[in-house]
Amino acid sequence: MKINKIFALVAFACLTTLTSCFEDETTIGNGAISEIVIDSTSISRVYNINKNQTLVITPRVSQQNGDKQLNYIWEINLEPVAYGPEFTYVGKELGSFNCRLIVENSDGKSFFAFKVNVNSPYEEGITVISNDEQGKGHLAFMLSPADGSKPTGFMQEECFSTNNPDLSFAAYPSDMTQSNGSLIIACKGDAEQGQPGTIYYMNEKTFVVENILTAPEYPDFRPTRLAIPSIGTSGLAYPILCENGNCYEFSVTEGALAKPTKMKYNYAQTVVVQDAGTAGNYNLLFWDKEINALANIYRGYGPYYCSKTYHLSREDCKGSANYFDGRSIVKMELVRMTDEQLKTQSPSALVITYVGGMYQKTQLATAFWEYNYETMENVLIDNIGNKSGTQMCGFGQAPINETTPCVVNQTYTSMLFGDGNKVRRWNYTSNQFITQTDVLQTVGSDDAIVTGMEMSADHKRTYVAFYEPSQAGLNGSVWVIDTDKGTVLDKYDNVCYRPVKIMYKKK
Repeated sequence: MKINKIFALVAFACLTTLTSCFEDETTIGNGAISEIVIDSTSISRVYNINKNQTLVITPRVSQQNGDKQLNYIWEINLEPVAYGPEFTYVGKELGSFNCRLIVENSDGKSFFAFKVNVNSPYEEGITVISNDEQGKGHLAFMLSPADGSKPTGFMQEECFSTNNPDLSFAAYPSDMTQSNGSLIIACKGDAEQGQPGTIYYMNEKTFVVENILTAPEYPDFRPTRLAIPSIGTSGLAYPILCENGNCYEFSVTEGALAKPTKMKYNYAQTVVVQDAGTAGNYNLLFWDKEINALANIYRGYGPYYCSKTYHLSREDCKGSANYFDGRSIVKMELVRMTDEQLKTQSPSALVITYVGGMYQKTQLATAFWEYNYETMENVLIDNIGNKSGTQMCGFGQAPINETTPCVVNQTYTSMLFGDGNKVRRWNYTSNQFITQTDVLQTVGSDDAIVTGMEMSADHKRTYVAFYEPSQAGLNGSVWVIDTDKGTVLDKYDNVCYRPVKIMYKKK
């Protein structure tokens, strides 16, 4: 349909001081006004594009009487930004923008108002960091549609360089997390090339780098694990575990790095961050390799060390007959719960230790240590309420170690972990030997190696990230499998390099 235009024809004899939209050049019926009509079927009232996406508008314009020269003006917030019959707009900034097309000839003007919404293409979805053979970092993303429909796949462009064309992604990305509206990415850097360890603050909706932290004064700062909750508190510093097992302390709000005042020893490359989503309400769990004991940071306090009856200082824990005395760590993961499960229970940490050939597992509840008003002491509890919570789970060499990719869920009481190109499943509530776990699914070729895993919020889908060492270029893939049945639901091949971390980035 055609849009209606209001043309004010001014009576020459009465309103000689006013100017109309169109000049009247008629002479006793000759020289009719050439009215401009913008076809509303060729231009929309509202456009929705993603950041960095290009919008091209080519409206159809006609004149009802005559064929006079037309001039085009495109405005954004009443400011002219382009001229010509075609409008090209690149969504560089997020927001909603009021726009207007003005078409004019010698007789007058026609107007068409419209709006352009520039939305985040990274609002919510699966995020993967990876590195190629030279260590160069890569950031990939797959958007989850707001209407709950199936994702269309990973974006074609490299998300870091697309949004930060003047920056080079540091070598060997190692970990990422969301905190205070930022996507924080840690990179180990390249010591041989003199590139220091690097922390990036990226806007979680635009993937634009807003701050970069390097610490060349600390040559051993090669970050591998970010022990940072989702809401960082001003005045608090959080541990960052490094490649050599030492920690540094990092303030999320101030963006400052310092030598540790709490976590001053050497730790295994396995960290649990239990986050309640409110400021200051979090638990951090580390394994102190020097004395083989669990160390807990509770809401910024500690570290406290694990005991059967109460938490200890490191001095008291060292050499005592404490809960984990004489054992080493194999793995430590947070048992994930759905929103419905969280209404009745709190997340727990699954800790697997070994002594000699025997492996044992322990489930620790949310607080890890809770105050017992009857005994007037803080006690270690498991998910059932017992102080012990230790069970034998197998003999011999475990198929996992502290860096093995895995996810643990309560819905199916299972731990899924990578073993070469296989995804294995272990029922952690039973006495099933961890060395005799079944293969849930096999991904890729015989040479494929699983390096990362993530689980959907409802636990029904597990995202398995792996790479093909024999392939060149983008040799990393993500497959989606049914957590319970193991069937392959989707395949996204060659979307990254060797995956280092896969996570579901929330809105």
